[in-house]
Parts: sequence; structure tokens; C-alpha cells
Amino acid sequence: MTPLEILGFLKFSFTDILDVVLVALIIFFGLRWIRNSSAYNLFIAIILLYVINVVVEAFGMRLTSALFNTFLDVGVLALIVIFQPEIRRFLMKLGSRSNIETKSHNIINKIFGLEEKKLDSNTVNEVTEACRAMAAQKTGALIVFPHENELQNIIDTGDRIDANVNRRLIQNLFFKNSPLHDGAVIINGDRIVAARCTLPITQRTDLPPSFGMRHKAAVGISEESDASVIVVSEETGKISFARGGDVTTINNINELKLLLGAALSSDGDND
Repeated sequence: MTPLEILGFLKFSFTDILDVVLVALIIFFGLRWIRNSSAYNLFIAIILLYVINVVVEAFGMRLTSALFNTFLDVGVLALIVIFQPEIRRFLMKLGSRSNIETKSHNIINKIFGLEEKKLDSNTVNEVTEACRAMAAQKTGALIVFPHENELQNIIDTGDRIDANVNRRLIQNLFFKNSPLHDGAVIINGDRIVAARCTLPITQRTDLPPSFGMRHKAAVGISEESDASVIVVSEETGKISFARGGDVTTINNINELKLLLGAALSSDGDND
């Protein structure tokens, strides 16, 4: 009898090999998914405990195995609570990539004869010129542009505006003495939908130290949805553009216009 046969749990059939490969892939993508979050070390600890439990069961250590199984059973419920932001972000990304929401949304619009709200060139110009002025004055700003995800839950956290997009109005909303200057402004199509909206804060730990709460909020909402976000730094006056969790520093206003235009054209490709 070979050493592998003595340790019976190491005798592999094709199904066992496939099972191990699938588990390894799940662990790999799980680690990749949360590698920049505060939950990374906790996930590693849970994996190690599970591996130890498998080894303990293989050697027939019943009491220790029962203890580990009880701990892991309770741990599953704890993991759902602890990893709630990551799970929510994953499910939203999964739904967004599958285009289920996009297709159903388009079908409903066709049935009821509704048109998609798109940013036109005049709206883009008004927004970018407002950002140029706020950057020159070092007025902090956070502007969110929903795409397929309508962000109704985010809109409900703020105050309804429902006004035409206008550079002076945007500047007034973010003016330091304005009661609406804290939080984000939501622009959908050619309308300013709401102001003073609260955005989720990213849990990533690899962001530059210069990023303040506005940048972290921009990354957070762009991770959890397909929205595009413009940030104007109150400290430096620099403009940044966030989408899909990535942040691009804007060097000139034309670059901002191009990025907004690219985001809009990608929406059109989905129709």
C-alpha cells in the first residue's frame, strides 16, 4: 500500500480533481475580488480554518472536527454580515455585466414609448465649464452621472432638484455656504435630479493618500454601479473622473469632455 493510499483522502478520481480545480478557482477569484479591501485577511483566515478542518476530518479527529464544523457553521452567517458590502458590489457587477437590467429596461421603454435620457453636447459643455470654474476657485464638487443603473436609492438620500443643467446652478449648489454643498449632485440626461446625496465609501486600501472623502465616495459608487463620477478637489483644485472603480486625473477640460463623451457612447452601444 502506497503512502497516498494510507492517507485515503488523497486518492483522487477525475471527479475529485475537477472538484479541487473548481474550489481553487473560486478561492483565487475570491482573493482577487477582495484583495484591496479590509476583508482580505479575514478571508485568508477562514480559508486556513477550512483547510485545517479538512485535514482534521481526514485523520478521524472527531471531537476537534465537530468543534471546527460548529465554528464554521456559525461563521457562514457572520461572513454574510461582514462581507455584505463586497457581496452587494459583486452581485451588482454581475447583474450589470449580464445586461439583464439593460435589456429589460429597453424592452419596457419600447412598450411604453419612452426615450432614454442621454447627455447632449450642451449638457456636457455646461458641466465641464462649471467644473473648470470650480477647479479655479478650489470649490469641492462631486457629480454623478447614472447610466443603466438609475441609483434611485442614492437619489432618495438627498434633496430633489429637477432642474435644467446649468453651469451657474451647479456652481451655486457646491458653493461653500450653500446648504446643499455637502454630498453629491446627480445628473440624469439634461436634468439635475438631486443634490446633497450620500454615496457609499470604498473599502479599498490602495488609494493614494491625497484622496479625500469625495474621491473615496466617487470610487465607491463607481464600484457598486456603472455610473460616471466627476470630482473637484477642494484642497488642490484638480479634477478627477471615476468609472468602474478607476480614477483618472484630468489635465485639461477637453480631456474631461472626451471621457464623458466616451462614457455616453458606450451607453449607446448597449442599446
